[in-house]
Parts: sequence; C-alpha cells; structure tokens
Amino acid sequence: MTRRREKAAAPVGTRRAAREFAFRVLFEADRGNLPMQSVFTRAEGSMRGGDDTYPTLSEEALTFAQELVQGISAARPDVDATLRRTIRGWSFDQMAQTDLNVLRLATFEMMYTPEPHPPVIESAVRIARKFGGDDSGRFVNGVLAGLSRSLNEKPARREEPQE
Repeated sequence: MTRRREKAAAPVGTRRAAREFAFRVLFEADRGNLPMQSVFTRAEGSMRGGDDTYPTLSEEALTFAQELVQGISAARPDVDATLRRTIRGWSFDQMAQTDLNVLRLATFEMMYTPEPHPPVIESAVRIARKFGGDDSGRFVNGVLAGLSRSLNEKPARREEPQE
C-alpha cells in the first residue's frame, strides 16, 4: 500500500473534520426536514461502511461531531435568534442554506463551548468555501467576526442548553 493510501485510510481526528461532518448532517437534516439524530446515525453508518462521501473520523472526532449535532439540536431556537440579530439585510429565506447552516454550527460552538473563536471561525470559513458559493467564505467570516465581537463584550458565556 502506498503512503498516500495509508494516509487516506487512516481515521481523521481533527476538529475541523468533525465540524464538517456535523455541518453535513445539519445541512441534510435541514434540507430533508429530517430528525438530526437519525441523519447522524445514517451518516455514521455510511462512514463506518466505507462510503467515501464521508471521511473516516477517529472515535474522538466522531464524539465531537455528535456533541455538536446534539448541541445545535437543543440550542437551535437561541442560535437562530442570535443570528437574526447579528445578520443585517438578509433573512434566512434569502440566504444560501449552506451559509446558514455553517453559521448555525459555528454560532452554537461560539456561544456554548469554551473553544476559542478564531479556530471556529477559520473552520467555518473553510467549510463555507468548500460547500458554498463564491462569496460564502467572506460572508460567513464577516457575520462570525461581528458575532465574536458582540459575544466578547458580554461578561459571561452561556451554559450548555438542557435537553
């Protein structure tokens, strides 16, 4: 086996890959109006079954993706309300669904996890560039930079949402 194949076959353990996996679950659930957990379970089964649509995640990365999916499911009303206050001049109906779901995922992480904002924003921009349109990366970066500034002005972070 060549080094390239060995590297490709090895599970990916990065948070960025986990975020992308969670984004894809969120996007599919949103577009298909399906329960997020059932989409996650199907996507995990596809990944474990060798479907190259999804990168093979390490157990740690898969756990992180699961935490993101469960968290966004529980906090979605608050996340959407925050995005509505943050985004100027665009309604959710006018926005590309790719951009909206990238923003939802990153907003959840910025609001409810201790993860520093810069790597969250960087991952979101990369996902938006990969799956979105020509201006998606810039749009996502602008919205999240503004959100980060407003969240940093608040004295305390929110607690995890209760299920």
